[in-house]
Amino acid sequence: MTDLFSKFDPLIQQREGLLATGQKDPFSLVMEEVKSPTVAICNGKETILLGTYNYMGMTFDDDVLAAGKKAMDEFGAGTTGSRVLNGTFFHHRDVENALKEFYAMDHAMVFSTGYQANLGIISTIAGKGDYIILDIDSHASIYDGCKMGDAEIVAFRHNDVEALEKRLKRLPAEAGKLVVLEGVYSMLGDVAPLKEMIRISKEAGAMILVDEAHSMGFIGENGRGVAEEQGVLDDVDFVIGTFSKSVGTVGGFCVSNHPKFEILRLVCRPYVFTAALPPSVMASSAASIRKLMHNGNKRAHLWENSKTLHKGLRDLGFRLGTESPQSAIIAVIMPDLERGAAMWQALLENGLYVNLARPPATPAGMTLLRCSLCAEHSSEQVQDILARFERAGKAVGII
Repeated sequence: MTDLFSKFDPLIQQREGLLATGQKDPFSLVMEEVKSPTVAICNGKETILLGTYNYMGMTFDDDVLAAGKKAMDEFGAGTTGSRVLNGTFFHHRDVENALKEFYAMDHAMVFSTGYQANLGIISTIAGKGDYIILDIDSHASIYDGCKMGDAEIVAFRHNDVEALEKRLKRLPAEAGKLVVLEGVYSMLGDVAPLKEMIRISKEAGAMILVDEAHSMGFIGENGRGVAEEQGVLDDVDFVIGTFSKSVGTVGGFCVSNHPKFEILRLVCRPYVFTAALPPSVMASSAASIRKLMHNGNKRAHLWENSKTLHKGLRDLGFRLGTESPQSAIIAVIMPDLERGAAMWQALLENGLYVNLARPPATPAGMTLLRCSLCAEHSSEQVQDILARFERAGKAVGII
C-alpha cells in the first residue's frame, strides 16, 4: 500500500538533518509572553520582535483592547454560526461600515481570515471558461482561489508590465478576465507597478483585484495601500485585505464598488459555509480601522524605521531583497538554508526574532531572513537591532 506521506520524505529528511546539528526548529517558536507589539519572551529570554506583521502596533492599543473586552462581556465568546444564519452580530456590520469609511467604497465583506477572502472572492467570480492572469509570485491563497474556481490560470513574470501585456493580448477578447495583483509582495517586500499594470488590464477589458494585505494601514496618504499611493484605487474592482497585519486582530475582507457585489454573500462558499468571527474580534477590528484613518504620524515613523534598517543592514554588508526600502518588510538574503537557519538561531540567541523563509514559499529558491518592522519600534530599538545583526552575522560568517 502506498504511504500517502512518502511525498514529504525529502522535506522530513532535510528537517531531521538540520535538527540533528543542534539547530532549533525555526517553525515552532513559542511566544511564552508578549509584553508589547515589539517585545516578547521566547525561550525564557526577552526578545525584540522583528518577525510579526504588526506593522502599526495596534495589538495593544487601549481603545482596541477596550472595544474587544466590552463586546465579549456583552455578546459572549463566539457566534456559533455562519454569517448567513445567526452569525451576523452588530459588530460584523460595524466593521464592514468601518471598512467602507476607510476605503470610501460602497461595499465591504468580512471573512474569517485573509486567506479565505482571496479563496472566496477569486473562486466565486472567476470560474470555468474564465481566465485569471496573475503574477507568478502571488500568495498561496491566490493560487488556491484560482484552482478552486476552475478558471484558466495565466501567470506572468514578477512585476513585469510587458509580460502582463503580452499575456493579455493572447487571450480571447470575449472571455471573462480577472487580473490579480498584490500591492506589496510579502517575501521581498517589493511594490508592484500597479499604475501601469492596471492601465494595461483595463484596456484589455479585464477586471482587477489587488491584494493590499501588506500595505493597508501603512502605504498611501490615508493608508489605503499601494493603489492609493499610485493614484489608481478608483480603477480597482476588488481590494482584498486582512486584519492580521496592520489592524492587529484576525480576519479578512474585500471592498468594492461593483453594483452587484452583495450577491456574493449568497454564492461565496468560504463565506457561507464557515463560522463568523467572534464579536470581540470584530469590535477590536472596527476600533483599530477607525484609528488607522488618522495615523499619519505613525506611518511617517514606520517609514523612517524602514529606511534606517535597510541602510544599516546594507552598510553592514548584508545582501537585501530590494535596492531601496519599499515597504515595512526588509528581506535579508542568505547563502543557503543551512546558514540561514544558523543565522536565524544566532539572532534568536541574541534576543532578536525574525522570520526564516525558505522554498517553496520564496521566489527563485532563495532562503530569506524576513524582517517586518513596526511603527512602535523606537529609533533606539532599530539601532539595537542592527547591533544584534552585526554580532550574529559575524558569528555565523555571513558578513
